[in-house]
Amino acid sequence: MSPILGGLFIFIMRVADMSLDTLRLLFVMRGKKFLAGLIGATQAAIFILAVSAVLKGPLNVWNVLGYSLGFGAGIILGMVAEERLAIGYRMFRIFSAQHGHEIADALRDAGHAATEFHAHGKDGLVAIINCAVARKDIQVVQKIVEKIDSGAFIMMDEVTPLRRGYFRH
Repeated sequence: MSPILGGLFIFIMRVADMSLDTLRLLFVMRGKKFLAGLIGATQAAIFILAVSAVLKGPLNVWNVLGYSLGFGAGIILGMVAEERLAIGYRMFRIFSAQHGHEIADALRDAGHAATEFHAHGKDGLVAIINCAVARKDIQVVQKIVEKIDSGAFIMMDEVTPLRRGYFRH
């Protein structure tokens, strides 16, 4: 095999390996044990192929480039894939001085659970709305809020549901 083709093979193997590694890590963090284990086993096989190709024969610039560039590209590809899968939930925290009740009602009308609190902020009363949202619905919820109050302060956190409650599936 020519050095360039060898480097390309290593690049492809590392992209696959690191993409799977990134997904595996994210699934571990979300408690998806079986999926993380399955991905880990596949990743290990690909890693062995990539490393054995690098260690076979003399070291050359194409193998090093394929290995290192595949590592970086695989991380990026894994992150993009994870974003597209959109597994899990996010907690919206919406702060609105004027339109808190309207936002909460609009979110409920769209099928989301919204809990409204009243608090005192720097400039007086403010409504805080908590709304747990499937990651695939983030854009929809954000548009609902921005349509009602474009000046609302919005925060998002990762959610790990423990038990009970209302989650739109």
